[in-house]
Order: sequence, then C-alpha cells, then structure tokens
Amino acid sequence: ITMTRLEGMAPACLAGRLGMSYAAFMKRRSRAEKRLVAAMRDRDRTAAEVAAGYFDAWRDGDLGGMREFVADPPADFAAQHRALSRGLLVNTIALEPRPVAATGRDAAQADFTVTRSLAGHGQWSFRSVLRLGRVDGRWRVLWTPSTLYPGLKGGGKWALRQVRVPALKLAARDGKALPEDGPLAPYLAGIIGGLDEDTDQIAWAVELSDGGGPPRQVKLFGVEKGKTIRTTLDRDLQAAAEKAVEAAPGQAAIVAVRPSNGEVLAVADELGGMGAFVGLYPPGSTFKVVTAGALAADGAGAGTGADCPASVVTAQRTIHNDEDHALGRTTLRGAFAASCNTTFARLAVERLGAAKLAASARRFGFGAPIAPGVDASRGSFPDPGNGAELAEAAIGQGRVQASPLLMATVAAAVADGSWRAPRLVPAKLVRAGGGEAPRPRPVPGTAALRTMMRAVVAEGTAAGAGLPDGTAGKTGTAEFGGGTHAWFIGYRDEVAFAVFVSAGGSGPRVAAPLAARFLRAAR
Repeated sequence: ITMTRLEGMAPACLAGRLGMSYAAFMKRRSRAEKRLVAAMRDRDRTAAEVAAGYFDAWRDGDLGGMREFVADPPADFAAQHRALSRGLLVNTIALEPRPVAATGRDAAQADFTVTRSLAGHGQWSFRSVLRLGRVDGRWRVLWTPSTLYPGLKGGGKWALRQVRVPALKLAARDGKALPEDGPLAPYLAGIIGGLDEDTDQIAWAVELSDGGGPPRQVKLFGVEKGKTIRTTLDRDLQAAAEKAVEAAPGQAAIVAVRPSNGEVLAVADELGGMGAFVGLYPPGSTFKVVTAGALAADGAGAGTGADCPASVVTAQRTIHNDEDHALGRTTLRGAFAASCNTTFARLAVERLGAAKLAASARRFGFGAPIAPGVDASRGSFPDPGNGAELAEAAIGQGRVQASPLLMATVAAAVADGSWRAPRLVPAKLVRAGGGEAPRPRPVPGTAALRTMMRAVVAEGTAAGAGLPDGTAGKTGTAEFGGGTHAWFIGYRDEVAFAVFVSAGGSGPRVAAPLAARFLRAAR
C-alpha cells in the first residue's frame, strides 16, 4: 500500500522503478494488503496469526510490516536488521517456523530456523526463538536483539573477514573441548608448537561485535575438518585446580599427574610464563622426600631411630628447626612428619654423603630432561662442594631447585614405586615428535616413604589442613631472598600433585589447605 502511494505512481510504473516484474510486484502488494487488513482486526488475532504475519513480512523484507507486529519496537529495529544483511552480504533469507507453543497464560513462543545465503560464501543457518505475549489485550511479538541472533545484545556490527584457523585442535582426555584461554593457553600452544603438524588454514568468518567487547567469530566457512588430538588433561581436575589457585593468597600453581603412567592431569598456573613447568624454586622441606628416599635405599626404615633436637651443628653449619621445635629421640617417621630439619641435615652429612643423596635426586628426576615434547626445566641438584652445602641441600635449600611439575612427579614416584616422565599427549605422539620418554626408574624404599607421607597428614605438619582421607604428602616452607615459598606435594588415589604459592609463607598454613581445597573440589 505504501509503495503504490509513492509519488502517485501507478503499480506498473513503480514495479519498473523497483526492478521487479509486474507480477512479482502485485504479489508483494497483495501480501501487504493482507497484512494491513489483518492489522485492522488486530485485537482478534491469535498468537499463531501474529507469528505467521511477522514471518511473512520478514520473508518479504518488509521491515515496516514486521515492526507493526512488535510491542514497543526499538528505534533502530530496522537498522539492526539492515546491519546484519549489509555487513554479511546477504542475498536471500529463508525462514522455517515451528508451531507456536504456549509458555504461560499470556505468553507463547515459536522456535524457528533462519537460513541466509551470503554472497560467495555459502549458507548460514541457526535456530532462534520468536517470543510473544499479550500486551493491552492483544498478542504482540516481544522482540529483543536475540530474536535476530541468539545472545545478541543490540547495536551489533557484523562483518565477513578472512581468518587463520588452527588445523589442529586439542581436546581433553574425554574428547571434549578445552578452554582456549585462561591458565592452560600457553601450555596448549606449547603442545601444538611441539608437534609436526600444519597449524593453520585460511577461512572466512562471520564476526560479531556487540556489547563493547572484542569481535567474536560466530561462523566459519570453508574450514576442513581439522585433526583433534586428545591430551592427558582431565577437565574436572583442571577446573578444581583452577578454582583452588584462584583462592590462593598470592601467585600460585597446581600440577597434577597420574602416578601409574606420568600423564599430566591438570595445570593451573598463575605464576606467568609457564612457571609451573619452567620456573625453578627451592623446594624446601618437600625435598626431604628425596633425602628420606636416599636413607631408605641405604637400609633405613620408617621406624629407624633418629634424633630431632631444636638445632644441630653439622659440618660447621648450624641448622634450626622451624620455630626451634624439638622431638628429642624419635623415629625417622616421626622426624619426617614433624619436618625436622636437624634430623635430615645431620643424617645427610654423617650417614649418606653427597654421592648417595645425588643418586636419590637422579632417581626422582633431578638433573635430566623430564618432559620430552614439552617446555620444562630440569631440576637442579648441584654437587655439594662441602658438608655445609650438603646439609642445606638435604632440606631443599642452598642451590637445589625444582619446578612444581618436577615436584608433582616426586610425589607420583612415591605413590607408584617408579619415577615416570610426565607428558601432556599420548606416548606415541611423544615418540613421533622426536622425543623419547625416559624409561620408568624404580625408586627403592617407597613403602617406607608412603608410611612417612601418610604420617605428615595424619599427625604431622599437615594434620590441620583439612585434607580428605587417603591423602599422603609433605609440606615445605622454602626460604629465598625475599621471604618464603609455600609448598605441599602429595598423592591421593590415582592423583599425585604439587601445590606451590610464590612468596606464600608457610607450607602447612597456606599450601596444604590449598591442596585440600583442590582435592575436595575434584571429588
């Protein structure tokens, strides 16, 4: 009706001006007349009739007709539709509505599929919902920008752009998608970089900018199905680790591995720069696992007698216990549970010697590449130059350094009885990428170590941390120039882990409760 009034032109003349055949013009005019008649009996229309009229107008590109069915349409109602069509070079549009269904006494909806042909790029289809409600006694379309595209906030800018798309996708161990941002992002990028695969393909993308955020891709064209590789990561454990790290009082990291095969199950890292794998820090008393392992390999057991004075002088180096606590005469188990520096420093100097302690460190992964195919620093156990350095090394101080990843494998070795190289992808891909995973290394004396680590949680320095039943571990408070790092390493069932809080203070008071939060969230 509006078109025939334009400048008083006759229908045939106006059809020519619009580039349409007379028959096509008259068909469109007939539909518009029907909608006008329907609008005159507006109050009597059902929800289904309103939806049908709205979809008919949309098929005809009659934005004004669509608007007539909408309750309180926004001023830019037509502009939002045009922005999509122009930005994406839409040639045609097809609508497939489903029957209207009541959702309340005065509410209904019609699900529909909309398919647009984009010039030179194929078709784009998606489902949306047309919501309807009774307003002032009449059924109306309750339009929001999400009617145009689900989740649209309004004022969106649409564009077609060429983009690079990874030809290789990484998934969790269950085959489901992993987050492309967050703490895992640099680790996933490192995996892709270490694999001999084509990483990019060129595609066209539908991009949407709305709500003030960066553009987001909502559709890709011309993308061949890429190769998906399942990593060893467990989505539930990853989420639990990230949640725990967010609650840490400082920059923290949690690494979890499977003791039986070395698979990395979770990496939550707020240290920056892949610090959980490449960062090196003094391990403090968590290294007593290695020292106790050397003693066990030398014939000592959990019940072997030991002294735990408040301080001791060995190799002309005075060693103190935390807060100068003392147990007097006890067992190796008791000294380990109470984290007696004096016990382990003295035994390292007077019983073990540097060679035996260094051999134990090598069995636990220190001094060698530990994760082929992944960027990871090797732990450092320099040969102690004198007895004083040996005393410090035995309690994880001096020049001893380790990453959270390495200390997680130390705990895993105790749980399994062998140290295994950690990996983020299947073993066959490690070999295909040119890396050869080290063979498992048997660790003698792990039965005694398991007894000692259980005692730490049951009655020792981690007894008040709230760790769930079945957890075994070792706390660590590592001194450095600016304060102390907080550590807790341990295992429970088939999950071994390391918790590290940079400059976090006390291992028992900070890292162990964080481990409890992680384990309880992962149950």
